[in-house]
Amino acid sequence: MHLLENIPLAPLTTIRIGGPARYFVEAKSIGEVQEAVAFARSRDLSLFVLSGGSNLLVSDAGWPGLILKIAIPGIDQQAAQDEEGKVVFEVGAGESWDRFVSRSIIARCAGVECLSGIPGSVGGTPVQNVGAYGQEVSDTISSVQVLDLKDGQVRELCRQACGFGYRSSIFNSSERGRFIVLRVRYALIPEGKPRISYADLRRHFAGRETTPDLAETREAVRHIRALKGMLIVAGDQDCQSAGSFFKNPILSEAQHEDLKQRAAVRGLTVPSYPALETRKKVSAAWLVERSGFAKGYGIGHAGISSKHALAIVNRGGATAAEVLALKDQIQHRVQEIWGVHLESEPVLVGF
Repeated sequence: MHLLENIPLAPLTTIRIGGPARYFVEAKSIGEVQEAVAFARSRDLSLFVLSGGSNLLVSDAGWPGLILKIAIPGIDQQAAQDEEGKVVFEVGAGESWDRFVSRSIIARCAGVECLSGIPGSVGGTPVQNVGAYGQEVSDTISSVQVLDLKDGQVRELCRQACGFGYRSSIFNSSERGRFIVLRVRYALIPEGKPRISYADLRRHFAGRETTPDLAETREAVRHIRALKGMLIVAGDQDCQSAGSFFKNPILSEAQHEDLKQRAAVRGLTVPSYPALETRKKVSAAWLVERSGFAKGYGIGHAGISSKHALAIVNRGGATAAEVLALKDQIQHRVQEIWGVHLESEPVLVGF
């Protein structure tokens, strides 16, 4: 284990904000993860596990304990298919997510093609149940290998045990802080067809006579993400974000009816789509923009992306305090006008 001290965390995040970590370890094996955990406990240090840095905001004060960055590598494709005829990939938590997606496309396996271009590493995907353009990782995860901090044992959790929901799992809800993700197993469909159910993708391929293949779908997703500032591009300020800062609200029938009535008074129609049997999912971006926060709006050095209403970006030199001030302003205004609470999506570290 290589222990470092007073390491700046801003360069390790996609939004490029945050103070230093008192201690920092990059672990490339399960043994190094266990050693780092033991060190933190021996010093009574608060421990935070860092994945790809794409879905978090670090405080300006930084982290007073140990930041453990999981860098376990490896993409292993099993020689035999599972009992359902799917191809299983076992992927280290430190692997680049988009690199794994690319490998799956090369292997002509369907299931994660619509998740192309998402920044960060594999270890963070089951925590948040990452999803985009009609797919979620929980659709393909068969199991997650974890270190259980309760007893120090390495365990294999099946998909059902992970408790996946919309942008949630046991890892960020009921068992938050208990498990460290080490490896993830994905079961993909060999020679499968891409999923083209999402509206943006249907528009992209509109008028085409032949069905796009997996590689074409991947490039389309990356193109659409780039147009929205959701693809990491050097020098583009709209890319210095933590991704979507707010989750799409899931409302009860009563809440949705109240929202529709508020919109009707203003001559507006709420875009929504089913989430569960008795609930509706509403566009957070629609709520943000119709609460007076146009693309490009900002406070100080923090602002809303000029390409995507849900991305709060660092325009250069922004502080975590500025980002939170903008977040609070948006949440307050949306609640005031629409009666809907927007839940923030990134993990807040050191606040």
